[in-house]
Amino acid sequence: MTTLPPEPEYVPPTPASAVGRVMAAFDRIAEVDRPEVWITLRSAEDVLVDAKAVDERVRAGERPPLAGLLLAVKDNVDVAGLPTTAGCPAFAYTPEVSATAVRRLTQAGAVVLGKTNLDQFATGLVGSRSPYGAVRGAKDPLKVSGGSSSGSAVAVALELVDIAIGTDTAGSGRVPAAFNGIVGLKPTLGLVPKTGVVPAARSYDCVTIFARKLTTAQLALAEMTGPDADDPQSREWPDSVRLSAGEHPRVAIPDDKNLEPLSPSAHRAFAAAVASLRASGAVLTTVDISPLLDAAKLLYDGALVAERYAAVGEFLREHPEDADPTVAKIILAAGKLKAHDLAADQERLAQAKATAAKLLAGQDALVLPTVPEHPTLAQVEKDPVGVNKRLGTYTNFVNLLDMAGVAVPAGTADGGSFGLTVLTRAFDDQIALDLAALFTGELAETPYPDKGIDLVVFGAHLRGQPLNHQLVSLGARFAEEVLTAEEYRMVALPTTPPKPGLLHVGSGGAALEGERWLLSPAALGKFLAGLPAPMLLGRILLDDGTEAVGFYCDPSAAENAKDITAFGGWRAYLRRVIACRKDPG
Repeated sequence: MTTLPPEPEYVPPTPASAVGRVMAAFDRIAEVDRPEVWITLRSAEDVLVDAKAVDERVRAGERPPLAGLLLAVKDNVDVAGLPTTAGCPAFAYTPEVSATAVRRLTQAGAVVLGKTNLDQFATGLVGSRSPYGAVRGAKDPLKVSGGSSSGSAVAVALELVDIAIGTDTAGSGRVPAAFNGIVGLKPTLGLVPKTGVVPAARSYDCVTIFARKLTTAQLALAEMTGPDADDPQSREWPDSVRLSAGEHPRVAIPDDKNLEPLSPSAHRAFAAAVASLRASGAVLTTVDISPLLDAAKLLYDGALVAERYAAVGEFLREHPEDADPTVAKIILAAGKLKAHDLAADQERLAQAKATAAKLLAGQDALVLPTVPEHPTLAQVEKDPVGVNKRLGTYTNFVNLLDMAGVAVPAGTADGGSFGLTVLTRAFDDQIALDLAALFTGELAETPYPDKGIDLVVFGAHLRGQPLNHQLVSLGARFAEEVLTAEEYRMVALPTTPPKPGLLHVGSGGAALEGERWLLSPAALGKFLAGLPAPMLLGRILLDDGTEAVGFYCDPSAAENAKDITAFGGWRAYLRRVIACRKDPG
């Protein structure tokens, strides 16, 4: 067996402009010599035109959030003027309009470098089912890169681009992330529109994003997100969206039986990840995820695979000579399924969703290994269906059960990257991002979604205080510690539990300590509906000149209460009370 040389060591450039980033990227493309990554690589001249336009926007005073980031697009997603092949030359067409997700990224300043290779018709988790060549692993060229978003993941891992669009039906936005040591975000179904995307299984398809950093991926994902009238399956954030699970999230992990597919090295890597979660303050519960793994079988072993035939089956029936043999076998076989078989499996899926809800009741997230193994290209060639099937062990059920997932690197195993995935219920994407950040060491300042309403608190709802759980249970997100303007005084109210009362006095006040939290609109409404007397809702002026919703105290209730303004805040007052109890003298 011939051993290929390792990839050259690379120090990423730090260009001051989009043009500089493009020039560095083409140098890097020549250096790594990985032509199988691309199906269509744009000319440097064309890319530079777009880059210069972004630089002009910046010079004109704009601040595009993705200014100058280079973007690769999986070739089942439309880019205006470039062929869309879905990994099949005979299928190719040239769209006049870019997919909604692509258009939103370029409007935000990203520059498209080209279209990337994939498992044909997004059918596969290996990255080698393509007439354009097998995409080799970024770190070990003898191993698979993972599919179907193979080219997109490797383009990011080799630092040819900064971000890349993938799609994910059974794991294609997570498996390649694990194999190539990068981040893969698979949002809740429908948050990113699928307009301009060649379907694989339309009901369970999802547009995803790859990046080397979690914060970069989240920034790009936020730009892609939002409903689209042209996509009937696109969805909006609910008003009750949770923005955090608090300091002690409840996390489910699989029992030992469900981890049997892992190698000893992968077992150790997952155990280390679990230990890290526990040390961070997460409350862990071991669960039997067998019902989830059983539900995964519905995607390919049941009648739900009929959606694959509905997408491209007729084309493959008319052009069998243009298809990858494994892909054609999977999709064409689905054309023989009966309608009542599909109806029966849709009912089974509904039951599986109910079972999953019971299994994960009371949990904020489920953490799993992303893949059980990292096969070589030779192993896939010998057993293309069996290896591919094993790679979907921990991924195939996710979209079927309407879950969100964040795949991140978490150490090494078996001579390569080890990846894990944080899974949450639909629309709990930010909770998955928070937990994933424990492994990447980075956390974006702005939550996903950025639709929280500010609430400032000063007493029993502060972190560590007896009523803080009311905020946490509503998915509220701690933002920062704050100070009021010097226009307020504070009293200790005779309530149970003890609470302070904030009074606006204008002159003669002091800057008082509090906390700013973010809540969804529905959460804030629910919280305020239970607001007890003598608390009143109002606008609080902060020391930086901004205002936020907060609690005042009814002045009549404060008439006989003890003034504690001199302590500067509720916590300082409590510390003094405790100290006096310990030392009455």
